[in-house]
Amino acid sequence: MNGALRAGVIDVHAHWLPRDLLALPPGNPLGGMHDRDGELFLGDSRLTFPTAAMTDIDVIVTDTLKAGLGARVISAPPFAFPMHAPAEADEYVASYNEQLAGAVSGTDGTLVGLGLVRLDDVDAARRELTRLSAAEGVAGVAVPPVVDGRSFDRDAPREILGIAAGLGLSVLVHPMQLPRPEWGHHYLVNLIGNPVETTTAVAATLLGGVLEELPDLRICFVHGGGCAPLLLGRWGHGWRSRADVHRGSTRPPAESFGLLYFDTITHDPEVLRLLRSHASLERIVCGSDYPFEMAQPDPVGFPVEHGIDAAVLEANGRRFLGMSPRPWRESVGEGERAVGT
Repeated sequence: MNGALRAGVIDVHAHWLPRDLLALPPGNPLGGMHDRDGELFLGDSRLTFPTAAMTDIDVIVTDTLKAGLGARVISAPPFAFPMHAPAEADEYVASYNEQLAGAVSGTDGTLVGLGLVRLDDVDAARRELTRLSAAEGVAGVAVPPVVDGRSFDRDAPREILGIAAGLGLSVLVHPMQLPRPEWGHHYLVNLIGNPVETTTAVAATLLGGVLEELPDLRICFVHGGGCAPLLLGRWGHGWRSRADVHRGSTRPPAESFGLLYFDTITHDPEVLRLLRSHASLERIVCGSDYPFEMAQPDPVGFPVEHGIDAAVLEANGRRFLGMSPRPWRESVGEGERAVGT
């Protein structure tokens, strides 16, 4: 990543969208985002936070510092992914990425950006990723876990990961709340749907041999990896037992799992401990999901209180962003270990 970064814990999972792009990309069925008396709405649904928290860089910087963070990585909310009419979204994507670079460059290393990219067209993606790689303060790209029923084990999504890895760009995978009729109530489209989308992409990455092909890929799965830590043993059993499961990868899933990055948004200390028992400590990064209502309200305090040192989180965040981490092992407690390394 080009540019300096403030010292301190780095929140890799937060969102920003400029006001002139609240209408969302062409073809979006959600009715666009808009302001009503200072509050942000998605269609007719109130999003329960001030519009400025999504759109105003000065507000985001202030809230970042109030949270005790050194820096925050901002990306578009998933509604803004160019999924519904991608061939018509080039102007939207380019505008977002240009404005993102301009916004983060004026924050003295407090904010870092992850841009947008089309996932249907490899050539279009390559052009935009190449521009992102040269932008000061932009570290990579945010992408959805599933694209038209496909994930990272095949077709354009896999090729685009390869381009990102070759350019040294970080990849943050964020679910989109894909609708299903059985999730139409109780906010299950988020409470179940988001983790399931992420879990699907983790499985595709592991069982599809993506990391064997792309050993330099820095890819982070949000919300603690969804259900993946719970299912890793089942995947391993399937990999050992069935030819159709291990056909795409040369390593058992648990081995590659330690090469993935995960954020700390688990909302449960026991789930965070489960994640730590399978993931590499060096690849667990701080996340908040700011400014949404499902955010972790104390992004630094939650992981630190439950055993992950702030210096570790800072070093991991820098590593994910492609920056040289500051030494942290001297701050690791006697009982701590880098699980999976």
